[in-house]
Amino acid sequence: MEQLNTIREYIIQGNVDKAISALNEYLNNDNSVDKDEAYYLLGNAYRKQGNWQQALNNYQSAIHLNPDGPAFEARKMVMDILEFYHKDMYNQ
Repeated sequence: MEQLNTIREYIIQGNVDKAISALNEYLNNDNSVDKDEAYYLLGNAYRKQGNWQQALNNYQSAIHLNPDGPAFEARKMVMDILEFYHKDMYNQ
């Protein structure tokens, strides 16, 4: 959990690339616990980069592991943002 707190700080400080790298390493470790939290943080990092698809994919992975976690609301928020910003794309 301490490792995830450090990664959370990377995201807050804007060091998103370092956070993504650390999270991918964390998720590739078979002994990792709190994988739902790691996927949620990875979604946050990609959202901060503006990589909406990767953010949604990682939120969905977190939801799959923990349907009651914060990723559910985060995914809903991203979908609301995308629907608001890209309405014209749907009407082409």
